[in-house]
Amino acid sequence: MKRVLILCTHNSARSQMAEALTRDAARRAGLELDVHSAGTESTFVKEDAKTVMAELGLDLSAHTSKTLNDVPDAQNFDYVVTVCDSANDACPVYPGKTERRHYPFTDPSGGGLERWREVRDQMKVQFDAFVEALTQGHDVPATYADSPAVKSQ
Repeated sequence: MKRVLILCTHNSARSQMAEALTRDAARRAGLELDVHSAGTESTFVKEDAKTVMAELGLDLSAHTSKTLNDVPDAQNFDYVVTVCDSANDACPVYPGKTERRHYPFTDPSGGGLERWREVRDQMKVQFDAFVEALTQGHDVPATYADSPAVKSQ
């Protein structure tokens, strides 16, 4: 089973949404993935993230904000995906087998629910493409801009 870690600065919004979206995409594809999220700092999961994910039937109510210290076997991932530039810059070095990806998304914090939905929907397209590539045995896109799903928009 492949392991995926999604990193953001506070593990309060984007990485939490990406974790849930990746798990859901894997479930729909019948792909076994062990998916985790963490932040370079720990805070809390934002209510707006919970709200817009619930609109897709994905429940974040049991999610908590975590750092790498809270993630099981934190140095053993097949993929580490950063979803903000700050986390990309602060991302620790991983062993040779770990593949890094950077999919930066706009921080929806401080915006209305429409901005949260826009970011959520962009993330859904990206992480559906990520899981589809894994399911089909293809290389996953190196960056958000390289994703076939993004290029076709």
